[in-house]
Amino acid sequence: MDAKDIQPVILSGGAGTRLWPLSREHYPKQLLNLLGEGTLVQQTAARFNGNNDVAGPLFVCNEEHRFLIREQMEQIGARAAMIMLEPIGRNTAPAATLAALWLTNAGLDPIMLVMPADHIIKDRASFEATVVGALPIAKEGWLVTFGVMPTAPSTGYGYIRRGGGNAVVEFVEKPDRETAERYVQSGSYLWNSGIFLLRASVWLEELRRFAPDILQHCEAALAKGKRDGGFYHVDRDAFLKCRSESIDYAVMEKTNRAAVVPLDVGWSDVGAWSNLWEVAGQDENGNVVRGDVCLYDTQDSLVVAQHRLVAAIGLKNVIVIETPDALLVVDKSRAQDVKQVVDKLRAQKRDEHVTHRRVHRPWGYYEGIDGGERFQVKRLMVKPGAALSLQMHHHRAEHWVIVKGTARVTRGEEVFLLTENQSTYIPLGVKHRLENPGNIPLEIIEVQSGPYLGEDDIVRFDDVYSRVKH
Repeated sequence: MDAKDIQPVILSGGAGTRLWPLSREHYPKQLLNLLGEGTLVQQTAARFNGNNDVAGPLFVCNEEHRFLIREQMEQIGARAAMIMLEPIGRNTAPAATLAALWLTNAGLDPIMLVMPADHIIKDRASFEATVVGALPIAKEGWLVTFGVMPTAPSTGYGYIRRGGGNAVVEFVEKPDRETAERYVQSGSYLWNSGIFLLRASVWLEELRRFAPDILQHCEAALAKGKRDGGFYHVDRDAFLKCRSESIDYAVMEKTNRAAVVPLDVGWSDVGAWSNLWEVAGQDENGNVVRGDVCLYDTQDSLVVAQHRLVAAIGLKNVIVIETPDALLVVDKSRAQDVKQVVDKLRAQKRDEHVTHRRVHRPWGYYEGIDGGERFQVKRLMVKPGAALSLQMHHHRAEHWVIVKGTARVTRGEEVFLLTENQSTYIPLGVKHRLENPGNIPLEIIEVQSGPYLGEDDIVRFDDVYSRVKH
Protein backbone atom coordinates (compact mmCIF):
# COMPACT_ATOMS: atom_id res chain seq x y z
CA MET A 1 0.00 0.00 0.00
CA ASP A 2 1.47 3.34 -1.07
CA ALA A 3 0.50 5.54 1.87
CA LYS A 4 3.85 6.54 3.31
CA ASP A 5 3.40 10.18 2.31
CA ILE A 6 0.10 10.55 4.17
CA GLN A 7 0.02 12.67 7.32
CA PRO A 8 -3.34 12.38 9.10
CA VAL A 9 -4.45 15.76 10.48
CA ILE A 10 -7.39 15.54 12.86
CA LEU A 11 -9.37 18.72 13.52
CA SER A 12 -11.05 18.52 16.90
CA GLY A 13 -12.41 21.99 17.52
CA GLY A 14 -16.18 21.51 17.21
CA ALA A 15 -18.66 21.80 20.07
CA GLY A 16 -21.40 19.54 18.65
CA THR A 17 -24.21 21.71 20.01
CA ARG A 18 -26.94 19.77 18.19
CA LEU A 19 -26.04 16.68 20.25
CA TRP A 20 -26.74 18.46 23.53
CA PRO A 21 -27.12 17.44 26.35
CA LEU A 22 -24.57 14.66 25.81
CA SER A 23 -22.23 16.96 23.89
CA ARG A 24 -21.06 20.08 25.74
CA GLU A 25 -18.36 22.69 25.22
CA HIS A 26 -15.94 21.07 27.67
CA TYR A 27 -16.82 17.51 26.59
CA PRO A 28 -17.98 17.70 22.94
CA LYS A 29 -19.33 14.95 20.72
CA GLN A 30 -15.94 13.81 19.36
CA LEU A 31 -15.10 12.60 22.89
CA LEU A 32 -18.31 10.56 23.19
CA ASN A 33 -18.80 6.85 22.54
CA LEU A 34 -22.06 7.02 20.61
CA LEU A 35 -22.04 3.61 18.91
CA GLY A 36 -20.25 1.47 21.50
CA GLU A 37 -17.20 1.22 19.21
CA GLY A 38 -14.94 3.80 20.84
CA THR A 39 -15.30 7.55 20.86
CA LEU A 40 -15.56 9.42 17.58
CA VAL A 41 -12.05 10.84 17.86
CA GLN A 42 -10.71 7.35 18.63
CA GLN A 43 -12.45 5.98 15.55
CA THR A 44 -10.99 8.81 13.45
CA ALA A 45 -7.45 8.16 14.70
CA ALA A 46 -7.86 4.41 14.18
CA ARG A 47 -8.64 4.69 10.46
CA PHE A 48 -4.94 4.38 9.63
CA ASN A 49 -3.70 3.29 13.06
CA GLY A 50 -1.52 0.20 12.77
CA ASN A 51 -0.38 1.02 9.23
CA ASN A 52 3.36 1.50 9.55
CA ASP A 53 3.45 3.57 6.36
CA VAL A 54 1.33 6.32 7.89
CA ALA A 55 2.59 8.82 10.47
CA GLY A 56 0.91 9.30 13.81
CA PRO A 57 -1.94 11.81 13.67
CA LEU A 58 -1.34 15.52 14.10
CA PHE A 59 -4.15 17.06 16.15
CA VAL A 60 -5.43 20.61 16.20
CA CYS A 61 -7.78 20.99 19.14
CA ASN A 62 -9.10 23.34 21.78
CA GLU A 63 -6.90 24.05 24.81
CA GLU A 64 -9.67 22.78 27.07
CA HIS A 65 -9.62 19.29 25.52
CA ARG A 66 -5.90 18.59 25.37
CA PHE A 67 -5.63 16.08 28.21
CA LEU A 68 -8.82 14.29 27.16
CA ILE A 69 -7.50 13.88 23.60
CA ARG A 70 -4.17 12.56 24.86
CA GLU A 71 -5.85 10.14 27.25
CA GLN A 72 -8.18 8.79 24.58
CA MET A 73 -5.26 8.25 22.22
CA GLU A 74 -3.38 6.36 24.93
CA GLN A 75 -6.41 4.12 25.42
CA ILE A 76 -6.20 2.87 21.81
CA GLY A 77 -2.41 2.85 21.58
CA ALA A 78 -2.25 5.70 19.07
CA ARG A 79 0.64 8.11 19.47
CA ALA A 80 -0.04 11.65 18.29
CA ALA A 81 2.72 13.31 16.29
CA MET A 82 1.76 16.56 18.04
CA ILE A 83 -1.31 18.07 19.67
CA MET A 84 -1.57 21.71 18.61
CA LEU A 85 -3.74 23.85 20.86
CA GLU A 86 -6.01 26.65 19.71
CA PRO A 87 -6.93 29.20 22.39
CA ILE A 88 -10.26 29.66 20.58
CA GLY A 89 -11.91 27.96 17.63
CA ARG A 90 -11.48 29.72 14.28
CA ASN A 91 -13.01 27.06 11.98
CA THR A 92 -11.19 24.65 9.70
CA ALA A 93 -9.06 26.90 7.46
CA PRO A 94 -6.85 28.30 10.27
CA ALA A 95 -6.65 24.85 11.89
CA ALA A 96 -5.45 23.20 8.65
CA THR A 97 -3.03 26.09 8.16
CA LEU A 98 -1.46 25.60 11.59
CA ALA A 99 -0.91 21.93 10.75
CA ALA A 100 0.60 22.72 7.34
CA LEU A 101 2.93 25.35 8.81
CA TRP A 102 4.04 23.00 11.57
CA LEU A 103 4.95 20.33 9.02
CA THR A 104 6.68 22.59 6.51
CA ASN A 105 8.62 24.38 9.28
CA ALA A 106 9.96 20.94 10.19
CA GLY A 107 11.21 20.47 6.63
CA LEU A 108 8.37 18.11 5.69
CA ASP A 109 5.86 18.37 2.87
CA PRO A 110 3.50 15.43 3.20
CA ILE A 111 0.05 14.86 1.76
CA MET A 112 -2.24 15.89 4.61
CA LEU A 113 -5.37 13.84 5.15
CA VAL A 114 -7.49 16.44 6.94
CA MET A 115 -10.35 14.84 8.87
CA PRO A 116 -12.89 16.23 11.35
CA ALA A 117 -12.69 14.31 14.61
CA ASP A 118 -16.44 13.83 14.96
CA HIS A 119 -17.53 11.85 11.87
CA ILE A 120 -18.59 8.22 11.56
CA ILE A 121 -17.22 6.01 8.78
CA LYS A 122 -18.55 2.47 8.94
CA ASP A 123 -16.46 0.88 6.17
CA ARG A 124 -12.89 1.60 7.25
CA ALA A 125 -11.31 -0.62 4.59
CA SER A 126 -13.16 1.16 1.77
CA PHE A 127 -12.24 4.53 3.22
CA GLU A 128 -8.57 3.58 3.29
CA ALA A 129 -8.75 2.31 -0.29
CA THR A 130 -10.49 5.48 -1.48
CA VAL A 131 -7.89 7.72 0.16
CA VAL A 132 -5.00 5.73 -1.29
CA GLY A 133 -6.70 5.81 -4.69
CA ALA A 134 -6.85 9.62 -4.48
CA LEU A 135 -3.15 9.97 -3.61
CA PRO A 136 -1.94 10.36 -7.23
CA ILE A 137 -4.36 13.27 -7.72
CA ALA A 138 -3.09 15.03 -4.58
CA LYS A 139 0.53 14.38 -5.59
CA GLU A 140 -0.13 16.20 -8.88
CA GLY A 141 -0.93 19.33 -6.90
CA TRP A 142 -4.72 19.10 -6.66
CA LEU A 143 -6.64 19.92 -3.50
CA VAL A 144 -8.84 16.85 -3.14
CA THR A 145 -12.15 16.93 -1.33
CA PHE A 146 -14.23 13.81 -0.78
CA GLY A 147 -17.89 13.94 -1.78
CA VAL A 148 -20.23 11.45 -0.18
CA MET A 149 -22.64 9.58 -2.41
CA PRO A 150 -26.02 10.87 -1.17
CA THR A 151 -28.50 8.35 0.20
CA ALA A 152 -31.34 10.84 0.70
CA PRO A 153 -32.22 14.47 -0.16
CA SER A 154 -30.69 15.83 3.03
CA THR A 155 -31.04 19.52 3.85
CA GLY A 156 -28.40 19.29 6.57
CA TYR A 157 -25.36 19.03 4.29
CA GLY A 158 -23.66 21.24 1.76
CA TYR A 159 -23.35 19.78 -1.75
CA ILE A 160 -20.64 19.58 -4.41
CA ARG A 161 -21.63 19.60 -8.08
CA ARG A 162 -19.15 17.60 -10.08
CA GLY A 163 -18.32 17.62 -13.75
CA GLY A 164 -16.38 15.07 -15.76
CA GLY A 165 -13.68 13.05 -14.07
CA ASN A 166 -12.75 14.62 -10.74
CA ALA A 167 -13.70 18.16 -11.70
CA VAL A 168 -15.53 20.39 -9.23
CA VAL A 169 -18.14 22.63 -10.87
CA GLU A 170 -19.36 24.37 -7.73
CA PHE A 171 -19.91 24.13 -3.98
CA VAL A 172 -23.51 24.63 -2.92
CA GLU A 173 -24.90 25.72 0.45
CA LYS A 174 -27.37 23.58 2.39
CA PRO A 175 -30.48 23.51 0.15
CA ASP A 176 -34.19 23.40 0.93
CA ARG A 177 -36.01 20.08 0.57
CA GLU A 178 -37.19 20.59 -3.00
CA THR A 179 -33.74 21.63 -4.19
CA ALA A 180 -32.08 18.71 -2.38
CA GLU A 181 -34.45 16.28 -4.10
CA ARG A 182 -33.51 17.76 -7.47
CA TYR A 183 -29.80 17.46 -6.64
CA VAL A 184 -30.05 13.79 -5.72
CA GLN A 185 -32.17 12.92 -8.76
CA SER A 186 -29.65 14.57 -11.10
CA GLY A 187 -26.81 12.29 -10.00
CA SER A 188 -24.37 15.19 -10.34
CA TYR A 189 -24.23 16.22 -6.69
CA LEU A 190 -22.36 14.80 -3.70
CA TRP A 191 -22.61 15.65 -0.03
CA ASN A 192 -19.68 17.76 1.17
CA SER A 193 -17.89 15.56 3.71
CA GLY A 194 -15.37 18.10 4.99
CA ILE A 195 -12.54 15.58 4.48
CA PHE A 196 -9.56 16.68 2.35
CA LEU A 197 -6.37 15.25 0.88
CA LEU A 198 -3.84 17.93 -0.03
CA ARG A 199 -0.12 18.59 0.01
CA ALA A 200 0.90 20.96 2.79
CA SER A 201 2.85 23.32 0.54
CA VAL A 202 0.06 23.45 -2.06
CA TRP A 203 -2.47 24.38 0.61
CA LEU A 204 -0.22 27.20 1.80
CA GLU A 205 0.31 28.43 -1.77
CA GLU A 206 -3.42 28.63 -2.45
CA LEU A 207 -4.08 30.19 0.94
CA ARG A 208 -1.50 32.87 0.16
CA ARG A 209 -3.46 33.64 -3.04
CA PHE A 210 -6.97 33.71 -1.61
CA ALA A 211 -6.71 34.33 2.15
CA PRO A 212 -3.27 35.83 2.91
CA ASP A 213 -4.53 37.37 6.15
CA ILE A 214 -5.28 33.92 7.58
CA LEU A 215 -1.81 32.73 6.63
CA GLN A 216 -0.19 35.81 8.16
CA HIS A 217 -1.96 35.48 11.51
CA CYS A 218 -1.36 31.71 11.69
CA GLU A 219 2.35 32.20 10.97
CA ALA A 220 2.57 34.75 13.80
CA ALA A 221 0.56 32.57 16.20
CA LEU A 222 2.82 29.60 15.52
CA ALA A 223 6.06 31.59 15.73
CA LYS A 224 5.11 33.13 19.07
CA GLY A 225 3.74 29.90 20.53
CA LYS A 226 5.47 27.51 22.89
CA ARG A 227 5.96 23.77 23.14
CA ASP A 228 5.01 21.85 26.28
CA GLY A 229 6.00 18.21 25.85
CA GLY A 230 3.55 16.68 23.37
CA PHE A 231 1.52 19.90 23.19
CA TYR A 232 2.12 23.11 21.27
CA HIS A 233 0.34 26.22 22.58
CA VAL A 234 -0.46 28.64 19.76
CA ASP A 235 0.00 32.28 20.80
CA ARG A 236 -3.36 33.57 21.96
CA ASP A 237 -3.08 37.25 21.01
CA ALA A 238 -1.85 36.52 17.50
CA PHE A 239 -4.44 33.81 16.87
CA LEU A 240 -7.34 35.95 18.07
CA LYS A 241 -6.60 38.32 15.18
CA CYS A 242 -7.29 35.52 12.69
CA ARG A 243 -10.78 35.48 11.20
CA SER A 244 -12.94 32.37 11.43
CA GLU A 245 -13.25 30.65 8.05
CA SER A 246 -13.80 27.19 6.62
CA ILE A 247 -11.48 25.44 4.18
CA ASP A 248 -14.25 25.62 1.57
CA TYR A 249 -14.85 29.38 1.86
CA ALA A 250 -11.19 30.33 2.24
CA VAL A 251 -9.80 28.36 -0.71
CA MET A 252 -11.79 25.50 -2.24
CA GLU A 253 -14.57 27.66 -3.72
CA LYS A 254 -12.00 30.01 -5.33
CA THR A 255 -9.13 27.81 -6.48
CA ASN A 256 -8.80 26.17 -9.90
CA ARG A 257 -6.97 23.27 -8.26
CA ALA A 258 -9.99 21.68 -6.53
CA ALA A 259 -10.83 18.05 -7.28
CA VAL A 260 -13.52 15.78 -5.87
CA VAL A 261 -13.41 12.03 -5.31
CA PRO A 262 -16.65 10.12 -4.55
CA LEU A 263 -16.81 8.48 -1.13
CA ASP A 264 -19.17 5.57 -0.41
CA VAL A 265 -18.16 4.26 3.02
CA GLY A 266 -21.17 4.60 5.35
CA TRP A 267 -20.32 8.20 6.25
CA SER A 268 -22.20 10.46 8.67
CA ASP A 269 -21.19 13.68 10.36
CA VAL A 270 -23.62 12.85 13.21
CA GLY A 271 -24.67 16.49 13.08
CA ALA A 272 -27.93 15.88 14.94
CA TRP A 273 -29.66 13.19 17.01
CA SER A 274 -31.66 12.14 13.96
CA ASN A 275 -28.36 11.24 12.23
CA LEU A 276 -27.40 8.99 15.13
CA TRP A 277 -30.78 7.27 14.92
CA GLU A 278 -30.14 6.64 11.21
CA VAL A 279 -26.72 5.00 11.64
CA ALA A 280 -27.02 3.28 15.03
CA GLY A 281 -29.06 0.25 13.93
CA GLN A 282 -32.73 0.20 14.88
CA ASP A 283 -34.63 -2.71 16.46
CA GLU A 284 -37.76 -4.31 14.98
CA ASN A 285 -39.83 -1.29 16.04
CA GLY A 286 -37.42 1.19 14.51
CA ASN A 287 -36.11 2.26 17.92
CA VAL A 288 -32.56 2.90 19.11
CA VAL A 289 -32.01 2.71 22.87
CA ARG A 290 -29.00 3.28 25.09
CA GLY A 291 -28.89 2.71 28.84
CA ASP A 292 -31.72 1.76 31.22
CA VAL A 293 -34.75 2.22 28.95
CA CYS A 294 -38.24 0.66 29.02
CA LEU A 295 -40.43 1.23 25.95
CA TYR A 296 -44.07 0.36 25.30
CA ASP A 297 -45.94 1.01 22.05
CA THR A 298 -43.11 3.26 20.83
CA GLN A 299 -41.73 3.37 17.29
CA ASP A 300 -38.96 5.04 15.29
CA SER A 301 -37.51 6.79 18.32
CA LEU A 302 -34.13 7.33 19.95
CA VAL A 303 -34.04 7.08 23.75
CA VAL A 304 -30.81 7.48 25.74
CA ALA A 305 -30.65 7.12 29.53
CA GLN A 306 -27.44 7.94 31.37
CA HIS A 307 -28.50 8.35 34.99
CA ARG A 308 -31.84 6.69 35.70
CA LEU A 309 -34.59 4.52 34.22
CA VAL A 310 -36.38 6.21 31.31
CA ALA A 311 -39.81 4.80 30.32
CA ALA A 312 -41.67 5.89 27.19
CA ILE A 313 -45.22 4.99 26.10
CA GLY A 314 -47.01 5.69 22.85
CA LEU A 315 -44.25 7.73 21.22
CA LYS A 316 -43.35 7.90 17.53
CA ASN A 317 -40.46 9.76 15.88
CA VAL A 318 -39.29 11.23 19.18
CA ILE A 319 -35.84 11.75 20.65
CA VAL A 320 -35.35 11.52 24.43
CA ILE A 321 -31.87 12.15 25.89
CA GLU A 322 -31.47 11.94 29.69
CA THR A 323 -28.33 12.97 31.61
CA PRO A 324 -27.78 13.61 35.35
CA ASP A 325 -28.54 17.32 34.98
CA ALA A 326 -30.63 17.74 31.82
CA LEU A 327 -33.43 16.08 29.86
CA LEU A 328 -34.09 16.69 26.15
CA VAL A 329 -37.36 15.71 24.44
CA VAL A 330 -37.69 16.66 20.77
CA ASP A 331 -39.59 15.58 17.69
CA LYS A 332 -37.11 13.80 15.42
CA SER A 333 -37.95 16.13 12.54
CA ARG A 334 -36.86 19.10 14.67
CA ALA A 335 -33.49 17.63 15.72
CA GLN A 336 -31.56 20.45 14.05
CA ASP A 337 -33.28 22.93 16.40
CA VAL A 338 -31.49 21.60 19.50
CA LYS A 339 -28.89 24.27 18.81
CA GLN A 340 -31.55 26.87 19.62
CA VAL A 341 -31.82 25.50 23.16
CA VAL A 342 -28.07 25.74 23.57
CA ASP A 343 -28.17 29.33 22.35
CA LYS A 344 -30.86 30.11 24.94
CA LEU A 345 -28.84 28.53 27.76
CA ARG A 346 -25.84 30.58 26.70
CA ALA A 347 -27.90 33.79 26.61
CA GLN A 348 -29.24 33.04 30.09
CA LYS A 349 -25.66 32.57 31.32
CA ARG A 350 -26.38 29.03 32.50
CA ASP A 351 -23.65 26.40 32.40
CA GLU A 352 -25.52 23.23 31.34
CA HIS A 353 -24.25 23.75 27.79
CA VAL A 354 -20.63 24.04 29.02
CA THR A 355 -20.02 21.19 31.45
CA HIS A 356 -21.57 17.97 32.63
CA ARG A 357 -22.14 17.24 36.30
CA ARG A 358 -19.02 15.09 36.00
CA VAL A 359 -16.09 17.34 35.05
CA HIS A 360 -12.94 15.70 33.68
CA ARG A 361 -9.49 16.85 34.71
CA PRO A 362 -6.02 15.51 33.74
CA TRP A 363 -5.78 13.86 37.17
CA GLY A 364 -9.24 12.24 37.01
CA TYR A 365 -12.62 13.90 37.54
CA TYR A 366 -14.94 15.50 40.05
CA GLU A 367 -18.70 15.22 40.20
CA GLY A 368 -21.22 17.44 41.96
CA ILE A 369 -23.40 15.57 44.46
CA ASP A 370 -25.19 18.26 46.45
CA GLY A 371 -25.02 21.97 47.13
CA GLY A 372 -26.74 24.87 48.85
CA GLU A 373 -26.04 28.23 50.43
CA ARG A 374 -22.37 28.34 51.51
CA PHE A 375 -21.68 24.61 50.87
CA GLN A 376 -21.29 22.02 48.15
CA VAL A 377 -20.41 18.32 48.09
CA LYS A 378 -18.28 16.66 45.41
CA ARG A 379 -17.01 13.19 44.64
CA LEU A 380 -13.42 13.14 43.36
CA MET A 381 -11.61 10.33 41.57
CA VAL A 382 -7.82 10.63 41.29
CA LYS A 383 -6.08 8.23 38.90
CA PRO A 384 -3.19 6.08 40.19
CA GLY A 385 0.01 8.13 40.24
CA ALA A 386 -1.84 11.38 39.56
CA ALA A 387 -1.85 14.56 41.64
CA LEU A 388 -3.84 17.74 41.92
CA SER A 389 -1.94 21.02 41.87
CA LEU A 390 -0.41 22.57 44.98
CA GLN A 391 -3.06 25.20 45.56
CA MET A 392 -5.01 27.38 47.99
CA HIS A 393 -8.39 29.06 48.15
CA HIS A 394 -9.27 32.54 49.35
CA HIS A 395 -12.94 31.89 50.07
CA ARG A 396 -13.50 28.26 51.01
CA ALA A 397 -12.40 25.52 53.39
CA GLU A 398 -12.55 21.81 52.51
CA HIS A 399 -13.21 18.55 54.35
CA TRP A 400 -11.95 15.35 52.69
CA VAL A 401 -13.22 11.83 53.48
CA ILE A 402 -11.38 8.92 51.89
CA VAL A 403 -13.84 6.40 50.43
CA LYS A 404 -11.44 4.17 48.49
CA GLY A 405 -7.67 3.96 48.04
CA THR A 406 -4.82 5.85 49.69
CA ALA A 407 -4.25 9.60 49.64
CA ARG A 408 -1.06 11.54 50.18
CA VAL A 409 -2.06 14.93 51.58
CA THR A 410 0.02 18.08 51.70
CA ARG A 411 -1.46 20.59 54.14
CA GLY A 412 0.75 23.58 54.84
CA GLU A 413 4.08 22.14 56.01
CA GLU A 414 2.59 18.70 56.77
CA VAL A 415 2.64 15.68 54.44
CA PHE A 416 0.74 12.57 55.55
CA LEU A 417 -1.17 9.53 54.28
CA LEU A 418 -4.87 8.79 54.67
CA THR A 419 -6.69 5.54 53.93
CA GLU A 420 -10.33 4.47 53.72
CA ASN A 421 -12.71 6.02 56.26
CA GLN A 422 -10.11 8.57 57.39
CA SER A 423 -10.58 12.30 56.88
CA THR A 424 -8.87 15.68 57.11
CA TYR A 425 -9.70 19.38 57.11
CA ILE A 426 -8.11 22.02 54.87
CA PRO A 427 -8.57 25.50 56.39
CA LEU A 428 -9.22 28.52 54.18
CA GLY A 429 -6.01 30.06 52.85
CA VAL A 430 -3.76 27.03 53.50
CA LYS A 431 -1.66 25.57 50.67
CA HIS A 432 -2.61 21.95 49.97
CA ARG A 433 -2.29 19.10 47.49
CA LEU A 434 -3.99 15.74 47.01
CA GLU A 435 -2.07 12.84 45.44
CA ASN A 436 -2.75 9.19 44.72
CA PRO A 437 0.42 7.17 45.44
CA GLY A 438 -1.40 3.85 45.05
CA ASN A 439 -2.22 1.43 42.24
CA ILE A 440 -6.01 1.79 42.35
CA PRO A 441 -8.18 4.88 41.82
CA LEU A 442 -8.49 7.16 44.83
CA GLU A 443 -12.05 8.21 45.62
CA ILE A 444 -12.89 10.90 48.15
CA ILE A 445 -15.90 12.93 49.22
CA GLU A 446 -15.12 16.63 49.45
CA VAL A 447 -17.32 19.03 51.42
CA GLN A 448 -16.62 22.69 50.63
CA SER A 449 -17.87 25.53 52.81
CA GLY A 450 -17.50 29.27 52.49
CA PRO A 451 -19.03 32.44 51.02
CA TYR A 452 -17.85 31.68 47.44
CA LEU A 453 -17.39 28.19 45.95
CA GLY A 454 -16.58 28.87 42.29
CA GLU A 455 -13.90 26.91 40.44
CA ASP A 456 -12.02 30.14 39.73
CA ASP A 457 -11.11 30.45 43.42
CA ILE A 458 -7.94 28.41 42.89
CA VAL A 459 -4.41 29.79 43.20
CA ARG A 460 -1.95 27.24 41.81
CA PHE A 461 1.68 27.25 43.00
CA ASP A 462 2.88 24.03 41.33
CA ASP A 463 1.24 21.72 38.84
CA VAL A 464 2.51 18.70 36.91
CA TYR A 465 0.08 19.58 34.09
CA SER A 466 1.46 23.10 33.53
CA ARG A 467 -1.70 24.86 34.70
CA VAL A 468 0.04 27.17 37.20
CA LYS A 469 -1.65 30.54 37.71
CA HIS A 470 -0.51 33.08 40.26
